[in-house]
Amino acid sequence: MDFAFGPEDERFRTRARDWLDEHVADAPAQLARRPQPQPQPQAQAQLQAQSGADHDGPPAPADAHRAWERELGAGGWIGLGWDRTHGTYGNQPATLTQQVVWAEEYARAGAPARLGHIGENLLAPTLLAYGNDTQRARFLPPIARGEELWCQGYSEPEAGSDLAGVRTRAVRDPGDGTYRVTGQKIWTSLAQEADWCFVLARTEDGSQRHHGLSFLLVPMGQPGRVEVRPIRQLTGDAEFNEVFFDGAVARPEHLVGGPGQGWRVAMGLLAVERGVSTLAQQIGFAQELDRVVRLALRTGAADDPVLRDRLVEQWAELKTMRWNALRTLGEASGPGAPSVAKLLWGGWHQRLGELAVRIRGAAAALGPGRWTAERPYELDDAQRLFLFSRADTIYGGSDEIQRNIIAERVLNLPKESRG
Repeated sequence: MDFAFGPEDERFRTRARDWLDEHVADAPAQLARRPQPQPQPQAQAQLQAQSGADHDGPPAPADAHRAWERELGAGGWIGLGWDRTHGTYGNQPATLTQQVVWAEEYARAGAPARLGHIGENLLAPTLLAYGNDTQRARFLPPIARGEELWCQGYSEPEAGSDLAGVRTRAVRDPGDGTYRVTGQKIWTSLAQEADWCFVLARTEDGSQRHHGLSFLLVPMGQPGRVEVRPIRQLTGDAEFNEVFFDGAVARPEHLVGGPGQGWRVAMGLLAVERGVSTLAQQIGFAQELDRVVRLALRTGAADDPVLRDRLVEQWAELKTMRWNALRTLGEASGPGAPSVAKLLWGGWHQRLGELAVRIRGAAAALGPGRWTAERPYELDDAQRLFLFSRADTIYGGSDEIQRNIIAERVLNLPKESRG
């Protein structure tokens, strides 16, 4: 099979690369990191003792990241390839291969970390598939302009990866028809910056498991009704959050897919989440692998035949993942394809983190600078890779959940008893 991109794709690549060369050069260096969350008052004291930047220099402010999102939107680079059946929303048209080209060039350019990817890559395709014209007209243009940011309200305490265990409730007011959302979500990425949250909530009394759930669009700016508490991670960052809803209001026209249809909508979104941007992700992986190889050469660890073999294995596995992704590009994938991809890259990335600290040896136990009370949590690239990649086999659906999906939906094995 020919894995090369066509002439139109390469012309698109040149245009994307030229735009990125011009605009990334003007972006502040701090934008390579996500903005640090601003703790809510209730969490301020808890986090104050742990505060401190996770990189040299002050953390990039959220408004700088928002400005970058608006710059991308002005260039038409947000929402490439969105289904145009229902109209256009300010984004440029792009084929599937051109979407891959853009994502690859974005990674190669070292462009700033994105804040808008949840709205662009998860909610937008969901609204295009399950929303109505009014919802698409209201929410897609601000996403394409980089003006509204989103987070995902799925996971809950005590439910783990069992999404059907949702207990957050949404009660409809018999008067004006609004929903009052009450409950707790956890591991909510970028909730501290989001303007909106798409929430899976139980709207039918007495319903259990995947029955009686609805998919609601909830504004985050409701003081006293929506509270965000950052969760400090192993890396010292706080990208994930707890979100507490206490009677938060969701308008009836912001229910997607119809009452009680939340499970169907949520499953459609998860298929997008687990399969999106695989090829672009691998560009970032290749850059990380290159840094680990250079580290091995610099420290002499590459002279160890065992470590050298491990490096070659990581390189070969990454190439195989890329070829497999290219092979399936544009094909109608089966229900287990995203789960297979998640298993492959999650384990691969985790092993790369383990290899990075193994190459560092005893020095991996030391931080890159002297720790102080003001800056207590300095990490180098290898340490950060090792610690963050521990989550790769958990978030987005744990490895156990992915194997269940493959077993039950692809191999037709008996379903696991879930009580």
